[in-house]
Amino acid sequence: MQLFYSVEGLKQYVYSDDFEEPIDGITLLQQYIESPDSSITRCEFINGQFFYAVNVDTSEGFELCPADACSIEDQFCMTTENTRDKFQIITDFDDPIITQYEQFLKQNKITFAGIEFIRDEAGYLYTYDVNTNTNYNSDAEAKVEQFGMQAIANTLAHYLNQQTKDAQHAG
Repeated sequence: MQLFYSVEGLKQYVYSDDFEEPIDGITLLQQYIESPDSSITRCEFINGQFFYAVNVDTSEGFELCPADACSIEDQFCMTTENTRDKFQIITDFDDPIITQYEQFLKQNKITFAGIEFIRDEAGYLYTYDVNTNTNYNSDAEAKVEQFGMQAIANTLAHYLNQQTKDAQHAG
């Protein structure tokens, strides 16, 4: 992902040797929306229900994958000025958008998801990404003792137990 400040800058990149044609031939352009605190929010849903929201610090770029495997930590720099956690679970998150997201997931038969949004300086909310292969950040989860993978495992175990009971009653 790259940020361009002008159409001319985008054109220069696209027509340069640095441009890599996407495998599927689709280049996605998004309008840059600046948040007042350089962050986005990712809402996690398990079994179609809101699980938690994560504040993601974007001040150092757009690599926003919360998975531990995506973390590069400080591999390239021995010191850092940013003392903010990149991923921080918001323990008291309550926003009307959650109801809309849950309805969207139900209508589209999506059980597990991470939905990302950003607020601009005027407070307007832009939803820009729905991930159905969601990831969790173990450091952020440990701080609040909420664990997405454990909740998914519990949900799947419940489904399996229900399927087993249904099969026993049918047979």
